[in-house]
Amino acid sequence: MPRIFLSFRKPDSRWIRDRVYRALSDRLGADEIFKSGQSITPGADFAEILLRQAAECELMCVLIGPGWLDARGEDGVRLLERAHDWVRLEIATALRAGNRVVPVLLGDATMLPDASSLPAEIAELARLQFLRVPETHLPDGLRHLGDAVAALLSDADADTDPAVEPGHGTTPAPDPEPSVTMTAHVSGGGSAYQAARDQTIRLT
Repeated sequence: MPRIFLSFRKPDSRWIRDRVYRALSDRLGADEIFKSGQSITPGADFAEILLRQAAECELMCVLIGPGWLDARGEDGVRLLERAHDWVRLEIATALRAGNRVVPVLLGDATMLPDASSLPAEIAELARLQFLRVPETHLPDGLRHLGDAVAALLSDADADTDPAVEPGHGTTPAPDPEPSVTMTAHVSGGGSAYQAARDQTIRLT
């Protein structure tokens, strides 16, 4: 199961978005990144897979370019205002699941949307600390993004895999049973033989 979900709007800043995907794949492995165009196989139920991945990911990176907030359909209605908008559904699903959601601003001038401009179910996005991938010094920005995402995953691993305290999680070895010597008195000549559990019985 991929640990990182990339949420994006297709017409928005595609060239930077593709660079982000390649940079994270190179850094963390393509199997760790869920991106709908690459991760959903032909004929699969994309709606079921998309929402399940959004609910189960450890980290959702919401890629926000200059056209993300005000993207509109042919009817002129802003896409975010539609209850069935996939970007809106992805973010809402991850927030409800309690997953870490990080806005990633694409470009030098892109601003984090204000809460009042977002549907109520994803308004929390406006309060979350963001990362930025600038167009200027793009290689450095992609490297910084990879470092930050890797660190967040490491923190998640530490939270879910606490160190075992001394004396916990191990079973002490039982104390060896002492050797027992038994003496039996019989008439006649004496002899000795070894019994079970290191018990020595001496006949005298």
